[in-house]
Amino acid sequence: MSKTLSLLFAVVSVILMTATAIAIAHSAWLTLLLFILTMGCIGAGFIVKAKLRRRGQG
Repeated sequence: MSKTLSLLFAVVSVILMTATAIAIAHSAWLTLLLFILTMGCIGAGFIVKAKLRRRGQG
């Protein structure tokens, strides 16, 4: 995975984690939604990394 793509996933994940922390004080539903989005973003980063690694081996 390129450094730019890694940085993008890292920055988006940190922004979502920060938004989740702020949302804890406001709404449980918003917190749950942001938590799911955060986990999805982190998981998507791992999936993209694995696919790019497989493509490079083939």
